[in-house]
Parts: sequence; structure tokens; C-alpha cells
Amino acid sequence: MTSTVEAVEIPAPGVGSPGYRSISVGLVALIMLVAFEAMAVATAMPVVARDLDGMDLYNLAFSATLAASVIATVLGGRWGDVKGPVTPLAAGVATFVAGLLVAGFAQSMEAFVAGRFVQGLGAGLIQVSLYVLVARVYPAAAHPKVFALFSAAWVVPSMVGPAITGLVVQNADWRWVFLGVSLIVVPAALLLWRGIAGHALRGGIAEPAPGLGRKLVWATLTAVAAALIQYGSALKLAGLPLLAAGVVLLAVALPKLLPAGSLRAARGLPSAPVLRGLAYGSLMAAEVLIPLMLINERGLSATGAGIVLTVGALGWSTGSWIKGRGVISHLTAIRGGAIMIAIGIALVSLVLVDAVPLVVAHVAMAIAGLGIGALHPTVSVLVLEMSKAGEEGANTAAMGVGESVFTVVAVALSGAVFTAAGGSYLAGLACTFVLAVLAVLVAPRFARSAKAGTMEGTAS
Repeated sequence: MTSTVEAVEIPAPGVGSPGYRSISVGLVALIMLVAFEAMAVATAMPVVARDLDGMDLYNLAFSATLAASVIATVLGGRWGDVKGPVTPLAAGVATFVAGLLVAGFAQSMEAFVAGRFVQGLGAGLIQVSLYVLVARVYPAAAHPKVFALFSAAWVVPSMVGPAITGLVVQNADWRWVFLGVSLIVVPAALLLWRGIAGHALRGGIAEPAPGLGRKLVWATLTAVAAALIQYGSALKLAGLPLLAAGVVLLAVALPKLLPAGSLRAARGLPSAPVLRGLAYGSLMAAEVLIPLMLINERGLSATGAGIVLTVGALGWSTGSWIKGRGVISHLTAIRGGAIMIAIGIALVSLVLVDAVPLVVAHVAMAIAGLGIGALHPTVSVLVLEMSKAGEEGANTAAMGVGESVFTVVAVALSGAVFTAAGGSYLAGLACTFVLAVLAVLVAPRFARSAKAGTMEGTAS
């Protein structure tokens, strides 16, 4: 099946115009709160684990959220296609708040991990429902601007989330990191629903179909596989059996959740999960190693290393803003974005040479940030445009699953290479560079130029 995606040449309605203001503000507020919690938990976790005497479950507090989000993404995608986005979104908000409350009031690490799992369910439902909502409410011409807002909504939490969390943990109680967010989520959701009430939901609704139960089983197995890979890579030689088991399980389960041909990067829609996963995963894996490299090899403080990552976040926001303004084409954003990520990772590796000034690290992360900022929302836009009416949720879910799983694999793989090479940052970053180059190679398969001003994607 072939679908043609033409470049938009008509002006997109403003997402802040009176007809869309409430829904746009509500979308951004909800995403910012989910993002803030995701950024804040890494800062609060050492104190949480110490307070609850649960260091042995430290990693599980993170992987439980990932596992739950994979399952919820699959559920929410089909739910949104059949019933529309409002019901699964409401369920996601309620579940996310419940998870925050369970974590905030937890008296044991086991209860805290359970709360994190419930949060993951809610966050997964929210994310996929918002994508379906964009497809059903906003005209296609506005999608680039909406997804640029989505990207920008993650930037402020990534910049101030850890600092605010640190102040709360030091001067109040870590529990308010979770309880405080739960108090704000509901008003943000109500603002969003107020905006939704003023719009008719466009687009077809999918017919109920069997197979959701099987997909949820495969989603659960995929989540377990990702957790095994994560744990196995962290345990060095002792973790090899877990790592191997995770890889085998993932090879069996993941294809069941992605469009046919995804893992061979078939042209068009099937390659979207792979492209987003490789692009985002390579950058995230690099950002795990970069602060350690700057601190241990170049003597930067934790704050100084964090500023380098902040520059990357600002680059992401700028790239999304440029794409949302329509300054560059979809094709340029996809191909150029992938190339910029690879260039950024290659440049930051040069900082391992003492003669190279540290400013190169800042420039490198700005380039990589611009690349992911342009590519990430563009893939979202094109997935919706390539989807048939009633399939937006399923295709968005597949993209989200691919991104999550490929990111876990990228972090685990680069970490394993780093360890196997005796703590070589060059080896670890080289691994992430190879993954970014693979994204460059996949990008033309997702969408290729047909003639001036158009793009054509072939979905199998």
C-alpha cells in the first residue's frame, strides 16, 4: 500500500488561537507534569531508597515504570482507536495520580515500586491518548506546531526538575515530589477536558477486533525482556545469562507489537519505530556516558557536566521550534536530524583529548539537540498522516514501544561495551555513534523525496 504525504503549504491555524487555546495549554501542562515526575524521580531516588531501606530494589523502581508503560501504550493505542482518546486519557490521568499517591504515601520500598508501576501505566495511557487526540482535534496543518509544543514541554522539566527536586528533598520531604505533582495534575486535566468539550472529534473510529489480549501478553513479555537486558548489562559477567535470555525473548516478542517489516526497516510506516528508537536511543545512551566522561576525564563538577546536557535540551527545544515554524521540510528534518545526532556524538567524543577545549562538548550537544528536536516531532506528524482513520492509536503505540525498547537496548549495549572495554568512554560512545549512523541509514526508508515539495512514504 502506498501513501503520499505532501508538504504543507497552507498556513497552520495557531495552536494558541481562541478555538484551541484551552486544549493547547492543557496538553502542555499535562505533558510538563509527567515530564517533571520522570526527571525528578532520578534525583529523589537515592534518598527514597535510603529512607525506605530498599537499595536492593533501586533499579526495579525504574524498570517497573518502563515495563508498565510498554503494556499501557499497547492497551491505550487500541482503546483510543476503538473508543476515541477521551476515555483512555481520563483513565490514564486517574491511574497516574493513583500511582503518585501510592508512591508518596509508601511505607516500604515494595509499596513504592508498586506505585511506580501504576505511574507507568498511567503515563503510557496518557502519552498514546494525547497523540490520538491531536489527530482527532487539530487539523493536519497544525500537527507540526503541536508536536513542537510537546517537545518543548519536556525542556523546562529537564532543566529545572532536578534542582527543584533537590530543594524539596533537602528542605521538606521526598514524598512531596510525588504528592505535589498529584495535586497539580487534576487541574491540568480539567483544563484540557474543557478545551476538548468545545471540539468535535474528527476521524474514523476503528471497529472492535480480537487480538488485544494476545498483544498485551506480548507487551508484557517485551517489558520483561527489556528489564532482563537492563539488569543483565549492569551485572557484568554474572549478568550474561539474563542478558542472553532478554535478547532471545525480545527477538520473539517485539515483532508481535510492531507493524510487519519494522525490524527490517521496510519502507514507509513500518520503519517509524526503528527510526525513532535508534535516533532517540543513541542520544540517550550517549547522555548516560557524557556526564561521567566530563567529570572523570576532564575534571568538571556535576553542575558543569549537567550544563552540557542542558545545552542539549535547549537545542532540542530550538530544533522543535524551527520545525514547528515550517522553516524546514519534513524530509530535511528527518534526514538532517539523524545526521546531526551522529555528528554531535562524534564531536563530543573529541573532548577525551585534553587539547580539545571543553566548549566543543557544548557545541556537540547543541548540534545533537537540534537534530533530535527536528526529527522527533516530525516522525510523530508523519505517523499520523500515514495512518488510516482509526489506526492512529495502534501506530502511535508501535512507535512508542519501539522508542522505549530500543532506548533500553541502546543504553544496555553501550554500557556493556563500556564495561567490556575496561571503562573506555571512547568505546561506549563509539557504540552510540554506530546506532546513530543506523538511524541515518533508516531515515530515507521512512520517507523519501518524490518530487520538489513532496514526500512519499511506502508502507507495506
